[in-house]
Amino acid sequence: MKHYYDQTIPEVEKELNTSLKTGLSKQEAKKRLEKYGPNALTAKKNKGLIAKFFDQFKDFMIIVLIVAAILSGVVAQEWTDAAIIMIVVLINAILGVVQEARSEAAIDALKEMSTPNAHVRRDGEILQVPSTEIVPGDVVLLEAGDIVPADMRLGLAASLKVEESALTGESVPVEKDVATLDKPDVALGDRSDMAYSNTNVTYGRGEGIVTGTGMTTEVGKIATMLNNADETDTPLKQNLNQLGKILTIMILAICVVVFVVGMFTKQGTEPTNKLMIDMFLVAVSLAVAAIPEGLPAIVTIILALGTQEMAKHKAIVRKLPAVETLGATDIICSDKTGTLTQNKMTVEQLYYNKKIHSNADDIAPANPVLLSMVLANDTKIENGGNLLGDPTETALIQYAFDQGIKVEELLKEDARVQEVPFDSDRKLMSTVNKYQDGKYYVAVKGAPDELLKRVTKIEENGNVSPITEEDKKQILATNQELAQKALRVLGLAYKIVDQPYADPSTDNVEQDLIFAGLVGMIDPERPEAKAAVAEAKNAGIRTVMITGDHQVTAAAIAKRLGILDGDHDGVITGAELDKLSDDYFIKHVQDYSVYARVSPENKVRIVKAWQANNRIVAMTGDGVNDAPSLKQADIGIGMGITGTEVSKGAADMVLADDNFATIVEAIKQGRKVFANIQKAILYLMSCNVGEVLTVFMMTMLGWDILMPVQLLWINLVTDTLPAISLGVEPVEPGIMKKKPRGKNSNFFSGGVASSIIYQGILEGLLVLGAYQFGLHVGPHVGNANLQHADALTMAFLTLGLIQLFHAFNAKFIHKSIFTKRTFENKWFNGAIIISALIMAAVELPFMTKLFDVTELDGQQWLVVVVAGILMVLIVEIVKFFQRKLKNN
Repeated sequence: MKHYYDQTIPEVEKELNTSLKTGLSKQEAKKRLEKYGPNALTAKKNKGLIAKFFDQFKDFMIIVLIVAAILSGVVAQEWTDAAIIMIVVLINAILGVVQEARSEAAIDALKEMSTPNAHVRRDGEILQVPSTEIVPGDVVLLEAGDIVPADMRLGLAASLKVEESALTGESVPVEKDVATLDKPDVALGDRSDMAYSNTNVTYGRGEGIVTGTGMTTEVGKIATMLNNADETDTPLKQNLNQLGKILTIMILAICVVVFVVGMFTKQGTEPTNKLMIDMFLVAVSLAVAAIPEGLPAIVTIILALGTQEMAKHKAIVRKLPAVETLGATDIICSDKTGTLTQNKMTVEQLYYNKKIHSNADDIAPANPVLLSMVLANDTKIENGGNLLGDPTETALIQYAFDQGIKVEELLKEDARVQEVPFDSDRKLMSTVNKYQDGKYYVAVKGAPDELLKRVTKIEENGNVSPITEEDKKQILATNQELAQKALRVLGLAYKIVDQPYADPSTDNVEQDLIFAGLVGMIDPERPEAKAAVAEAKNAGIRTVMITGDHQVTAAAIAKRLGILDGDHDGVITGAELDKLSDDYFIKHVQDYSVYARVSPENKVRIVKAWQANNRIVAMTGDGVNDAPSLKQADIGIGMGITGTEVSKGAADMVLADDNFATIVEAIKQGRKVFANIQKAILYLMSCNVGEVLTVFMMTMLGWDILMPVQLLWINLVTDTLPAISLGVEPVEPGIMKKKPRGKNSNFFSGGVASSIIYQGILEGLLVLGAYQFGLHVGPHVGNANLQHADALTMAFLTLGLIQLFHAFNAKFIHKSIFTKRTFENKWFNGAIIISALIMAAVELPFMTKLFDVTELDGQQWLVVVVAGILMVLIVEIVKFFQRKLKNN
């Protein structure tokens, strides 16, 4: 894309074949509209609902479930199993389509931002036309309150200020002028002779030649980046795919082993063809038993419950997997303006009576510093007390209000009679106001160095004396001191005259002034942001500041927030970043904590560099310029109050209160969600291993095996309520003192894989033990058939109830369950009681025939319950030794 900031107006006129004085002809504008198309943004074609629905079936875990359902129905003739699995898969797909946010909403919001009408000069006349009909070469007229309709090279700038924070991230409106910039690679926020589409004119007026419309504007470039942004797989998606692959390998191994061992051990018992079919059916039913078909639905439910919990903490999740991704976050790349700061200029320090004062110090109502800042001010005060105007000027009025000054009364009493408006050459603004005893008060504010050239006296504690060179040195040194703290400094002066001026100008109004003082302002950090940055650091999460603001301002705020410290002192600008190669930047990205004067492309590059270092990156932002990086990041976080619709549309999560501290709370909830999904997986997988081992060993030993209806009942009772209730376990103490788990970790990390294996084996052995006990206890000893039926019933009930005992083990992967926190989760307590009653209900007389079970006596029930208790005690002993080994 061609830049025009380094071309003079005559060069731009020649290149675009236009004239600043007369504009294009109406005929030429019509031709160019046909050639360049409307001044609007285009989006890539959206996927239809059906395409989105089928996209949900691309997950490996879902494919495994579909194959299992087909084998279960077609081969094993277990149509009930097949139906249940397919229902789970369909519900999961529907939930996915409903919950997935549409990235095209970002483009739609960009379109909505376009200003409906604009003033253009054509054939020498000023016309009002729809902004969509503006073409390159058009001359557009701007005034305060307008939204800039297209990118343009300015040819006239009368005290023109444009607020560009949505595009550049800079919190203060930028002063514009027409001087050509002859430097190469000028950052977007420093192009003072350009105005950009969708920015706001806050002050003055201007005219410019349109250099880019629609997709060729800077906002259009962002729309193109949004269209082309890579969709990154969330850690959750990667983990579930990994789980699907592990399950597939495990299931295939089970099938092969059962089939081969069965063929060898049962050779000769029946014809080879029939034996092969029978063993294949056994292998398939075992494989189906091994699949936790409820897992995708349970993960979805846990995530959905996580989104509800986050909503209570003002974090609105737009994409379900984002809940868990937050918990894995290593890096928070945070926009400064409006995210870490308040996006509101505030008076912080003042200099008068030759001393620096805090904004909390009392100031006399008659102090000339206060009078000059209020009177030389164009802020409009609405009835409700809202302040409208330039942020720097509104900050001065707000300071006066905070000091208890009745500003409206003061402005009426000392009414303005004359003014010399601000202009960017002299950098001053003056007003002449009515004052006491029929005199007039001249209030002047502006750049301290320019102001001092016009000052001849200085006031100190009400006494006016000639200003000395020593005074001027002290004032300039103080100005430098405040500027180094990233404060925007204005000088204030005054004089009292007998009458208004016949022809007010800088030559008479702004001469022979009395120096009153300096005022230092800043867009301050949010009060809670510093604590949130510290908490994130405690949790091993690094906060990186990315801003369109100046380097000094960014570094000062970063130091105040604790983002810059002894470990990471790197501050770099977008222009410096552009000079670094990708390889060098990827290797040294950890050296930089603050990025200033960055472009949207820089932001995406920063996110990609951290991702190349295997870090999970969260990106916060509120401006149009943040949208591509929000989409590129592992999790994009938009701002609900100050955020543009574009940034919200591109985000995975939106903060309803724009509070940086909410991100840290959301990360805590995300870590909880991961921990709870891990607990549910440990529980489900170890139970399934126990079931498979039980059936496998019974098959291998030639014992009668549990019926399909019994296995299905166990799965229905134990795989739903207890697993879901594990998903609402409260946050474990100290969860925010752990380091991020890392991109390469998964649900089986942290000892979960070994726990699944040993706990599954233990469960299988205890069930087989209960079966063996069942052959020797109870009322039917001596009657082989009835005794065997009792033993199978005991194995069935033990397998079901032992899983409910085991659910308590899953509450804490490494910690002991013998703590008062074990029974804190009332949903879990209720789920276990209900599941136990449903499981035991098979012993009711009218249910025994349905499940082909016998009624057990007290001694037999004691064996079942003891097996469950042993499951808890043995796991507790193992956990105790694991903790000992870890501590050593």
